[in-house]
Amino acid sequence: MRAFVFLRGLAASLALVLPFCAAAQAWPNKPIKWIIPYTPGGITDSATRMVVQKVQEQTGWTIVVENKPGANSILGADFVARSSPDGYTFLTVIGAHAANATLYAGRLPYDVVKSFAPVSLVGVAPLLMTVNNNLPVKDVKELIAYTKANPGKVSFGSSGVGAAAHLTQELFKQVTATDMVHVPYKGTAPAMNDLMGGSLQILTDTPSALMPHVRSGKIKALAVYSAKRLPGLADVPTIAEAGGPAIEGSTWVMFLAPAATPREIVNRMSAETAKAINTPEMKARFESLGIESGGNTPEQAAKFLDDEIAKWARVIAAAGVKAE
Repeated sequence: MRAFVFLRGLAASLALVLPFCAAAQAWPNKPIKWIIPYTPGGITDSATRMVVQKVQEQTGWTIVVENKPGANSILGADFVARSSPDGYTFLTVIGAHAANATLYAGRLPYDVVKSFAPVSLVGVAPLLMTVNNNLPVKDVKELIAYTKANPGKVSFGSSGVGAAAHLTQELFKQVTATDMVHVPYKGTAPAMNDLMGGSLQILTDTPSALMPHVRSGKIKALAVYSAKRLPGLADVPTIAEAGGPAIEGSTWVMFLAPAATPREIVNRMSAETAKAINTPEMKARFESLGIESGGNTPEQAAKFLDDEIAKWARVIAAAGVKAE
């Protein structure tokens, strides 16, 4: 009788598991949808499309990329969180995804961690601090001294409240005990216009967005928020080298799937992502955009996300940052 009960239980368990195993083995047998919760253009869109294109070349899969912007990435993330966990819907997120866990605590339609299965960290783009040409400073040490001599009179811009650039500059304020005014914009372009026009003193953003204007002499680059110089910006010092605190700030790109997506599928997509990212061609393209290549395991990606959530939660709480 015991043997009969055991076998009946085993059969019931197999009945539940085998359909998922079969689905994973046959996957993919139709196009995969890839959601980018931001508008076309920019580092998130560019990095995703480059990697996804390479994955398609490697595998022969059909992947359809769709931009679904809105509500600081919440609209697109919610769409994926609610999608069937069958391996046919994936999501790209950036640093704002980690910040949203604190900024919108209790108000998100999904859980930033529990609603998703991390696939791989695609890359990390250390942020670049720039100033307008009229600001009388040549490095970060002088910027700190100037700001302390003029409390509340120096402004810094960002692409929006809760953006990686905003929170990184808030961290800078906290560590250096300086008093600066945050001016949020709807994107980097209008902030750049004010920086070059002289009404904004500081703008921190990705190297790909800022360096063309630095190279043309319209603004000055002070430092990168990283522990070491970037290969593509060897002439720009780290923030510590420029006389500032040894802090790091970046935007990053990560691939996620809906929670409960079969582990075999998540692992396969993770492996193909890492393979694509670590080709010499992709590494060179990432370097030109100021991106440090990723390509790690789902477990490593999950650890990275947890650490980012905790880091920015502390900054947000200390600065009293509120979502718009």
